[in-house]
Amino acid sequence: MKFTVNGDSRDLPEGMTIQSLLNELKLTPDKVAVELNRRLVRAEKYDTPLKDGDAVEVVTFVGGG
Repeated sequence: MKFTVNGDSRDLPEGMTIQSLLNELKLTPDKVAVELNRRLVRAEKYDTPLKDGDAVEVVTFVGGG
């Protein structure tokens, strides 16, 4: 299945969820914000399965002072 992740086209296995995508990207779920098809996704919905053609944007939080 084809997805767009942060503007890059990727082939990912069928049945992948937002959580499994984050795991593959080696990202910590509580340190990112995820948008699926231009809609913000709450962390409790990271078990949402991705579909062919979905667009995912993942933004990491950076601390500083």
